[in-house]
Amino acid sequence: MLAYVPAALIFVAFCVGTLHERRRFSNAVLLGLSLTFAAAAWLAGLARSRPATGREIGIVLLLLVAVGIVVLSWFLISNGVTMVRKEGRSPANLLSLLTGLALVALLALMITALILKNETLVVVTGTVLALAGYIAFLFVSFVVYAFLYGRLHIHRKADYVVVLGAGLINGATVSPLLAGRLERARSVHTRLTAHGRQPVLLASGGQGPDETLPESHAMAEYLIERGFPAALIEREDRSTTTEENLRYSKSIMEKANPDYRCVVVTNNYHVFRAAVTARRAGVRGHVVGSPTAAYFWPSAMIREFVAIFLTYWRTNLAICLLLILGGACIWQLS
Repeated sequence: MLAYVPAALIFVAFCVGTLHERRRFSNAVLLGLSLTFAAAAWLAGLARSRPATGREIGIVLLLLVAVGIVVLSWFLISNGVTMVRKEGRSPANLLSLLTGLALVALLALMITALILKNETLVVVTGTVLALAGYIAFLFVSFVVYAFLYGRLHIHRKADYVVVLGAGLINGATVSPLLAGRLERARSVHTRLTAHGRQPVLLASGGQGPDETLPESHAMAEYLIERGFPAALIEREDRSTTTEENLRYSKSIMEKANPDYRCVVVTNNYHVFRAAVTARRAGVRGHVVGSPTAAYFWPSAMIREFVAIFLTYWRTNLAICLLLILGGACIWQLS
C-alpha cells in the first residue's frame, strides 16, 4: 500500500488546488501525475506478486502503445485531410495532419533504431521518445482536465454573460461557430434570470482587417433579430485576441460594478484555455462552452494545447532542455 502514497498525496494536492482555483493548468498536471503514479504502483505490485502476469501485462501494454500510435496517426491524418477540405489550408487547420505525420515519423525512427541498433541512433531515439512522452503526458492531462472543467457547476448568480467573438463570414455575417456561442449564451442568460438575476449580455469582439464591422456589433444584431432585449446587450468592440476579449470586458464590468461576477461563453474546445486566460487577466468568473462539429475538435484541441504549452514556455523549455541534456550525458557515457 505504501507504493500508492505518492499518488494519494498528489491527488489530495489536486483536490485542494481545484477547490481553491479551478482555472489553473497545474490542476491538470497534478491529476495526470496522480493517475500515472497510481498506475505505476499497480504495475509494480503486480510484477512483484505475479512476475509472469506482470511480464505479460507489460508486453500487452507495449503492443497497445504501438497499435495506439498507428491508429492515432491514421485518425489524425484522416482528420487533417477533412479539415483542409472543409476549412482550408490555414496553419491552424493543418495541426492534426502535421501531428499525425509526426507520429508516423516517430514510429519510423523507433523501428529504424531497433533494426540498426546503432548506439547513437538508439540514444537519439530515446531522447526523442522522452520529449514526446513529456508532451503526450501534458496533452492527455490537458484533455482530461479540460473535459472535467467543462462539466463543473457554475454559479447561479452573475451580473454579466460574456460572449467571446469569432471570425465573421464575408466580414459581416455571424458564422455557425459563433452562432453556437450566442445560443449557449442565451440559454445561460435564461437560466441565470430564472434564479433572480437579469445579467447584461456582453458581446466581446473587435473588427478584424477583413471585416466590415466589429464582431460584437454583428453578435448584438444576431441576438436582437431573434428577440433578445437590446437593452440587456453591451458591446466590447476593441479586442482582437482572447486575452484582449477578457481584459477589455473586465474593464467594462469593473467600471459598472467593482464586485461583478460573470460567466464567459465560448466553444467547448476553447473552454479551459479561456478559463486559464481569464484567471491570469483577473476576471471573476468561470467559462462554459457550446458544441463544436466533431471533425473540427481534434485540430482545435491541439491548437489550444499548443497555446497553453507556449503560455508556460519557460517551464516547458527548461524540462525539455533537461531531457535533451540527459540524452547527451547518456551518449557521452555509452
